[in-house]
Amino acid sequence: MFIDYAKIYIKAGNGGDGAVAFRREKYVPKGGPAGGNGGTGGSVIFRADRNLTTLLDFQYKRKYIADDGDPGGSSLKDGKSGQDIIIKIPVGTLIKDAETNEIIFDLNTDQKEFVAVKGGKGGKGNSNFATPTNQTPRFAEDGKPGEEKNIELELKLIADVGLVGFPNAGKSTLISVISDAKPKIADYPFTTLEPNLGIVRYKNYQSITVADIPGIIEGAHLGKGLGLKFLRHIERTKILLIMIDITSEDYLKDYKTLLGELEKYSKVLSKKKKLVALTKSDLIEPKELKKIRDKKIPGYKEEILIFSSATKDGIEKMLDLLWKELNN
Repeated sequence: MFIDYAKIYIKAGNGGDGAVAFRREKYVPKGGPAGGNGGTGGSVIFRADRNLTTLLDFQYKRKYIADDGDPGGSSLKDGKSGQDIIIKIPVGTLIKDAETNEIIFDLNTDQKEFVAVKGGKGGKGNSNFATPTNQTPRFAEDGKPGEEKNIELELKLIADVGLVGFPNAGKSTLISVISDAKPKIADYPFTTLEPNLGIVRYKNYQSITVADIPGIIEGAHLGKGLGLKFLRHIERTKILLIMIDITSEDYLKDYKTLLGELEKYSKVLSKKKKLVALTKSDLIEPKELKKIRDKKIPGYKEEILIFSSATKDGIEKMLDLLWKELNN
């Protein structure tokens, strides 16, 4: 199951209290203060892990509390520090303050770490408070409480290219042809129920990462269909590939609708570099295909890509153009 949002509570451990103790050695008639310091509480640390792809685990466990530090002991023995909790999450996860919705940190690279809440500092033992005028202090410092916070985790896939189109535009078929990803493919709407990520091997051991999200329909920005829920996963992409079924009755209208939904959802998406592709070219007669190639989309200056995932005609040209745009 693909889960891209979770809300959890995290708390760092409290610091251990400092100790009040005195030396009691046999041959030391006037033993001084010997109370040790308390240990530091454990912290809660998030670590990005490229082997993870979902926040599903956080649906079952919503509280993470680190260990407290141990109190100080006698004979100047310091208490043991509490153990940190390291929580692994997928690369591309945003950590937000649940109260303010403010982004606290972005774990956008593998093995990147963030200390979300710090453990409380241990209290000082009475040995730290001896002075010439008070050589036997009978007090120590309490440990400090650990930080705590309610946070939201929001996963946004990191990809070079995001595939955008109506249901059955051929997005899943394309990603299955150009990568090793195996999304569900069928001839009915909303076959794709969750995002798919594919790594495309490109010439000379290079690669392009492609993200496919569920099809967008008119009114997606208002919550219709499934596309809205997953549009966040193409906000990080460098290029959007707008895919339109070449057999559509009005692909110009389809293009405007898709563009409008992206702009209404996010200014980030509206500013992305966009390429337009007409898919399923194998369903069109060669004569008709020639006429379509000569048509233009008002306001769109780039070449309209035309390809067929079934026959792979035009796929190589499409990948060449994507690579060129990604490296401009």
